[in-house]
Amino acid sequence: MGAGKSKFLFPIRSAPKEIIDIDEAVNRIGIGKFQRTVLFAAGTCFMADSVQVMLLSILMRKLQNQWEFADSISSMIQSCLFAGSTVGTLILGPLADRIGRKPILIASASIITVFGFCTSLATGYEILFPIIFAIGFGIGGLTVPFDILAEFLTTETRGYFLLFIKYFWTLGSMLIPIVAYYTLEVYYSWRLFAGLCIIPCILSLICGILYVPESPRWLVSKGKKEKALKILRRAAASNGIDPYEVFPIGIELADGEAKHGQFSDLFSPLWKDIVLKLAALWTMYCFCFYGAIMTVTRIFDDTDDADSPDFDYVAIFVSSAAELIGTAYTISLIDRIGRVKTLVGAFILAGISLFSLCILTETGMAPRGVLIIFALLSRAAEMSTACVVWIVTVELLSTEILSTGHSAVNAIARAGAFFSPYLVVESNPLWVVGLVLLVVNIVSAVTASTLIETKGIELGKAVKKTKELNSQELVSQYQRMDSKGVHA
Repeated sequence: MGAGKSKFLFPIRSAPKEIIDIDEAVNRIGIGKFQRTVLFAAGTCFMADSVQVMLLSILMRKLQNQWEFADSISSMIQSCLFAGSTVGTLILGPLADRIGRKPILIASASIITVFGFCTSLATGYEILFPIIFAIGFGIGGLTVPFDILAEFLTTETRGYFLLFIKYFWTLGSMLIPIVAYYTLEVYYSWRLFAGLCIIPCILSLICGILYVPESPRWLVSKGKKEKALKILRRAAASNGIDPYEVFPIGIELADGEAKHGQFSDLFSPLWKDIVLKLAALWTMYCFCFYGAIMTVTRIFDDTDDADSPDFDYVAIFVSSAAELIGTAYTISLIDRIGRVKTLVGAFILAGISLFSLCILTETGMAPRGVLIIFALLSRAAEMSTACVVWIVTVELLSTEILSTGHSAVNAIARAGAFFSPYLVVESNPLWVVGLVLLVVNIVSAVTASTLIETKGIELGKAVKKTKELNSQELVSQYQRMDSKGVHA
């Protein structure tokens, strides 16, 4: 009788459910085949961006001779790429925070593919204005593939793994001189040159549709925790990890902040200061980065007759390959000395190298080999600045505003890129070009030195943690002052 009553007096309770946050969940899937697939899809998008920039820097000088238009028209056409990307980032970035990351990845790749092909069909420079603008619009969405990759990476591997995407950019920059030589100098077909340049985006489009899932961080922020958990289990399985060992039956993901990112959020007391610093850094880095590409192309244009461009393709290839050095340099330092110190050093090196390159070319004081060395140093350093600026942006901004914030600073940055062709035009002396790039790089270094260090901190939590620590420190200081009778 007593034993029978005990069943009701002491009922059996089910074990409490395990609830983990999204950072812990992503850390559990590890690093492997899954992230490499996402890297390939995002990386080929980045390759498409570099291909279009290098394509224009070479193609415009060829078409200017064939279609007989002025330097100002060439600069305007190249600037259309950056104007389009400004509009694209303002539209596609916020859309990614509202409807998801994957649809925007697919849309961006599709736009660049279609209008990239249209470039090869152009019959006059007038039609290039809307075509290049549309390509730029698609490029404006390329912050989103980078964000997707970042949101699938563990805290420990995020820094160096994100940098691998920059190798795709460099590969695109290296391929363009090779493709340009054979299509422009051997087959004499700029249309073939432009047509081949859409291949990276076709690859990205196919891979994005077939293999890249939606970001689980975004899904959690929208309250879609079950769907996020299914994607995480699939990612773990792809990496060779038993999905039901790391995510057993009954496990739940903690609630995220279910809100849409809006531009107004970027100017809240929490985010305003950091967003303004990022916007300034992005603007200056883009101005210098694209300015460096165009400056090197101008310097190694071997023509003595402006009506017959003849490029030093070997020198352009070597300077493009220097971006491999810049990325490797960043990988070796970013988790050792931190993001901020790496970025400051890269900006200073870039400014000095570009100024030296321009002065030596202007004065004719250095042989071709020395010029190539300074071109190599400048492109490597500018690539390093690009690597770190992209990384600190995704690490500083939290999930609910990531694509909105990333796209906003990218859009502002395109203003810097928009003006870079006007700096590098033939009518401006090279010493002026070099001096401007030096000053902007030095100002960038000073701005970068004020950033919050994000090394080893969970994605999107550095700003909040820093403000909490600052608040605690202020309280401690007040308490110490109060204990000494300062406020008595």
